[in-house]
Amino acid sequence: MDVLCEIQEVRSKSDPITMLKECMLSNNMASVEEIKEIDVEIRKVIADAAQFAMSDPEPPLDGLCNHIFANEPPIEVCGTNPWVKLKSVS
Repeated sequence: MDVLCEIQEVRSKSDPITMLKECMLSNNMASVEEIKEIDVEIRKVIADAAQFAMSDPEPPLDGLCNHIFANEPPIEVCGTNPWVKLKSVS
């Protein structure tokens, strides 16, 4: 069995999106038409986001490591004044 067949088999048995759709349909939580409308809306959001990402300019190299962590704590450097905290760029 090649890798692509194995991936398709795993997706068909345990894909969370497919499982949610089947659960919603079997429990009458949504109709087939509603599921299709949701799919169309999601695909549009993804296409818009992909287009935005592709058209956005590349960041400058000197800013490549900025804003890597959200809510990054102040950096403490050993051997410096313990009362002065260095501020991160983010």
